[in-house]
Formats: sequence, C-alpha cells, structure tokens
Amino acid sequence: MAPSHLRKPPQAPPIFTATPQSVVADAERLIQTSRAIQDKLVAEIKPENATFANVVRPLAQDDNVMGLEAHILGFYQAVSTDSKLRDASSKAEELMDEFFIEAVMREDVFSLFDSVLRRNESLDPESRRLLEKEHKDFVRNGLGLPAGPQRARFKEIKKRLSQLSIEFQKNLNEENGGIWFTPEQLSGVPNDVLDGLKKGENENAGKLWLSFKYPDLFPTMKYASDPETRKQVMIANENKCNQNVPLFREAIVLRDEAARLLGYPNHAAFRIEDKMAKTPETVNKFLGDLRNRLTAGGKQEIEKLRELKKATDPNSDGRYYLWDHRFYDRLMLEKDYSLDQQLIAEWFPLQTTIEGMLKIFEELFGLEFVEIVGEDRASLAPTGQGDDIVWHEDVQVFSVWNDEGEGNGFVGYLYLDLFPREGKYGHAANFNLQPGFIDEDGNRRFPATALVCNFTKPQPKKPSLLKHDEVVTLFHELGHGIHDLVSRTIYSRFHGTSTVRDFVEAPSQMLENWCWTPSQLRSLSRHYSTLSPEYLASWQEAQQSRSGGKTATGPPPERIPDDVIENLIRTKHVNDALFNLRQLHFGIFDMTIHEPKSHADIEALPLSTTYNRLRQEITQMDGPEALGAGSEWGHGEATFGHLIGGYDAGYYGYLR
Repeated sequence: MAPSHLRKPPQAPPIFTATPQSVVADAERLIQTSRAIQDKLVAEIKPENATFANVVRPLAQDDNVMGLEAHILGFYQAVSTDSKLRDASSKAEELMDEFFIEAVMREDVFSLFDSVLRRNESLDPESRRLLEKEHKDFVRNGLGLPAGPQRARFKEIKKRLSQLSIEFQKNLNEENGGIWFTPEQLSGVPNDVLDGLKKGENENAGKLWLSFKYPDLFPTMKYASDPETRKQVMIANENKCNQNVPLFREAIVLRDEAARLLGYPNHAAFRIEDKMAKTPETVNKFLGDLRNRLTAGGKQEIEKLRELKKATDPNSDGRYYLWDHRFYDRLMLEKDYSLDQQLIAEWFPLQTTIEGMLKIFEELFGLEFVEIVGEDRASLAPTGQGDDIVWHEDVQVFSVWNDEGEGNGFVGYLYLDLFPREGKYGHAANFNLQPGFIDEDGNRRFPATALVCNFTKPQPKKPSLLKHDEVVTLFHELGHGIHDLVSRTIYSRFHGTSTVRDFVEAPSQMLENWCWTPSQLRSLSRHYSTLSPEYLASWQEAQQSRSGGKTATGPPPERIPDDVIENLIRTKHVNDALFNLRQLHFGIFDMTIHEPKSHADIEALPLSTTYNRLRQEITQMDGPEALGAGSEWGHGEATFGHLIGGYDAGYYGYLR
C-alpha cells in the first residue's frame, strides 16, 4: 500500500471515454475557441500597442490548454481497438493540423508578433525563446513569401503533407498481413512463439499464421533454420505496406517544392537549419566520417559470419544475405560466447523488469512510482469509473512523485501499454498525452505520458519474457517517458521531448547504458519460475522436455548468474559495425532523398531502388537483387514511419 501522501494526486488523470462523434466535435470546438482568441487579439490590439503580455502570452496559454485535449484526440488512432474511433482520431488530427497551418500563416497575427519582437522587451529566457521561435515559425511557414500564388501553393502543400503523414501512419497501424507456414517451415522457432500463433483451418489446416508484428517477426528471423522461410518473411515484411509507396514519394517531392519556394536549396537545408547541426554539410560530414570508420569493420564481421554460414549450411552459395543476419548473428553469440538469449529472457519477466527499471529511475532522479489499481482508479477518475482513466484493459497507470529528498511533490502520470493488438501502433514509442506548463494563475499543470510497445503477451504457463535487446528498448522508451515527466517549463511548446530533434534521442540513448551494467542487470533480473508455483511447474516441465525426460535437479537461481552476465556484456560490441551500418543506411537514405540537386532530380529519383541500393552498398549484405530479383524487389521506405513522422532530415540523431 502506498503512503497516504502518495495516493491522492492534486490533479486528476485524463479520461479516455471518447466516441467517434465526440472526437471530431471536440477537435472542432478547440479550433473554434482558438480561432476566436486570435480574432479577438487582432481586433483589439494594434501593432504599435502589441506586447508580450497582451499578444504572445494569451496565445501561448491557449496553446497550453489546447494541448490538454488535442494530444489525446490524436492518440486514439494509435491505440484504440475501435476502427471507427481510430478513423475519427485521424480526421480530428487532420482538422487540427489544417487549423495550425492556417494559424501560422495569418499575416494579421504575424504583424503583432513582429511588433513585439521589434519592441525588444526585457523577458525571461524561456519567454524570449518562445517569442523568437514563434516569430520564426511564421516566416518558415510561408509569410516570408509575397501574398499571391506562391504563398497559396505553399499552404496547399502543407495541408497535403499533413494528410499524407496521417494516412501513411494509419496504414502502418492498420497493417495486419502475414504468411501461413507449416510447422516444418518454422523449424527452429521457439515453441513459446509457435504456441502463440493462430492455427489454420480448412485449406490452411495444419498451418500457422505468422504476422509481421515484432513478437512473431524477430524470433522467426533469428531462429528459423530454413533460409527460404527467412527469405520469404523478410521480403514480405518489406512489402507489407505498399499502399504507402506513392504516399512516400508524394511527400518527398512536395517537401522539396515547399523548401525551394521558401528559398532553401532543398528540404534538408530547411529542416536542419533549426537543429543543433545547423547545416546539411555538417550532417553529411558526420555520416561520411562514420561510414569510413565502420566499413572495414563491417566487412570483417561479414567475413566471420559468412564462414559460420559455410560451416553450418551445406547448401551455402558463399553469399551473406539480409535474411541471414539475425540468424547467424544469434548463432555466433551462442557458439562463440555461450550466449543463449532464450535462457537470458527467463530472468527478465516483463512485470518484474518494469518494477526494477522504475526503481533505477527512482534512485537516479529522486522519484517514486505508485501504480494506480482497483478502487484507487475509481476514486481518481473524474467520472468515478476506474476504467475511464485507461484506453484498454491491458494498460497500467502510475502516479509519479518526487521522493522525500525532492520535496514529495506530484510529478505526473505514466501509462504503459505493452502488448500488440489489432490496429495498434506497431513499434515502440513514447507519446505525450498532456503537456506540463504554468497556467494563467501561476499554478503548475502536470504532464501525462504513455509508453506504447509490442512485447510478447503472457501465456498461461509463462509470463511475458524480454530478450535483452527488448530490455534495452523498454529502457530507451522509458527514458523518453521520464524526460517527459521531469521536464519543467513555463510553456507547453518546450515541454519534455519537444526539443530539437537531433537532441531528443540523447537522454534515452545515455540511459540505455544501465542495461549493460552488471549490478543493474542483476537487480533487474528475477527468474520467472520464482514468481508462482505454476510457473515453477512450467519451468520444470520445460527442463524435463529439454533433457530427454530427466527431472530438473533443482530450481534455477533467482537472480541472473554472474557468468551469464559476463557473457552478455562481452557481446555488447559483437557485430557492432554491422548494427551501426544498418542505422547509417537509414540516415544516409534520409539525407539522399531530402537534398537533391534540383527538383527535377527528386521527381526522377527511384526511391525504392535507391533505398535497396544504399542498403547493399552500406551494409555490404546481399539482397534479392543478387539472385536476379531486380532493384525494386522491396519497398522498405513505405514502412519507414520515422521519415514521415518527424525525423525527416533528422534520422542522423540516432547516431550521435
């Protein structure tokens, strides 16, 4: 039971009771309110009388308040099980985006901001930054162009880009493809995975349905012994969302046109100007230097992996294919480092790992996390219904507090949505639900933030178990969540991860290092068999099966053994060059498509061919093109949500 002072947050959590009708109506209401505030300012204040207090602050406060609802209205499309609600959420986001484009292109409002900037009042640093950023936003969104056809075209492009982004991500979220395989074709894939696959009926009787969701995809690529199965899965996964191919192309071409309208040589120059790197030249030098440093190491790693393939596959043709890598990388770790990822996962049940991670963050940042369950949910819910403060029954919610040393104050709400389901966002990400800020009465408004992941669901005889790379992923995303929670800003514009894009990954990447620290790995670990008698019996049954019927001599150690930790840490940089070359492929492709020499060049650029060619050149792994499939065999760019969702000309931030 949590201490009494940690059971009654001073701010109610948000509620998730929207309907398809209410989502769109709420978006329209927010837009109407915000537009009325802008109209009132323009009607009542002349440019010569404009100040920060009577122009910028009221609009910033409106932005603060709008964010309390707007983020959640757009969030439903990523998590709701109701397809109509997801559609309505997408529509609401489109309406709000169109309004934001309209608002930032209002010349009458800009003239007030311009006057405030010229007044050069004495302001606190955050208010000064807000004024300068907002002023620059007007210019970067078309008001530097003369009124007329060019500005109208720019506005048209911005609206279309918003529509493309929403449709692209919606297609990814709604993707539900897969392949029917016989058990023989999936030989080598762990039974835990096979047991969770849908069983076929009628013409698919005796077969198993393998989806492209992470809990199915990654184990298959790592463990399926049949290279044809891995090849088929890999190629199908690259083509799972081909309806996004024309959307991606249209977005890239329109971005370039918009940048050139504003006087920039390309979209990369436009985007990077506002980041830490400042210029594409800085980014290209950084990526080029990394490529030079990594290429030789990658070649050496591939040679070792190719030798392993020759030694274990009598049918090897001497090539090292894309669909080989996860399989032989895993096999090398097992053979050369005695590292069994399936075994290691037994010490990382999802729920106890989360508890351990939260304890680490409690110690690092002086926080306390209190899970809100049962009657406490109902007592906190503004509606009195506990189910209303989550959007799905799987979701966990925590109230977050400063510890005694930090003053015991409330920090905000943390939500965890960890398992895949139909229509849900398919990767791992942190979503801000409500920003933090100082309201117009001088009181702090506390944030709410959500981790949305896709880990393996618990099974009757075994909990959800995390591979070590999944432990790293969870720590990374939780790092974003903590960044969101502990942020302290006056204005929601700068809250949490709303910082320059080439910095935003740095805190999470830094925090990942805890997943490679022996003492922390030990404290995070707890063998699943110690969690319940049923799990112990399940583990004993599995051991008996593995040992050919012999009974297990005793229970496993509760904490992960030191020798297993040592083996794990020894592998931290194994095949590291290839891992980073894969990231470099994404970063260089991103820059290649966003800095063409001319607009005609980007219109003519074959995007899928470029994506596949760069991957082969940079990673040095062969794809289907080596077998005569041509250069358009896959459309990986159509699944690359980062480049449509805000990381355009910014993926290099993952490599900093």
